[in-house]
Amino acid sequence: MSEVKNIFDISGRAMSAQLLRLNTVASNLANANNVSGSAEDAYRAIKPVFETKYAESFERSGIATVDAVNVKAINRLPEKVFMPEHPKADNEGFIYNAAVNIEEEMVEMLEASRQYQNNVEVISTLRALMMRTIQMGK
Repeated sequence: MSEVKNIFDISGRAMSAQLLRLNTVASNLANANNVSGSAEDAYRAIKPVFETKYAESFERSGIATVDAVNVKAINRLPEKVFMPEHPKADNEGFIYNAAVNIEEEMVEMLEASRQYQNNVEVISTLRALMMRTIQMGK
């Protein structure tokens, strides 16, 4: 992985991680109403796994950021519903709803979008300050 050098690296990596987080939320919400004929085949919500990346000069600078390194299914059991008339019902008449909590996913979506926006604001502010500094030098 490349070195963490400056604020652009920090915000860029953080934005990339939040984008992956938003994509997992979108996938979970798209599959929230899926049903299956067995608990093993039922959709399970996925979540990104984040890892802190430190700059080589972390001891001196304190610079660190985050990378999304993996996506894993959470260990939540699907909801078992008795519905013998459903075409996907098992031999006992049960179907299995996707293991997705819609409210939890909506909160996750709001937080990820706010974190993404915060990083956009950091980059925008930094660019504006750099332009002002250049103007002062003229």
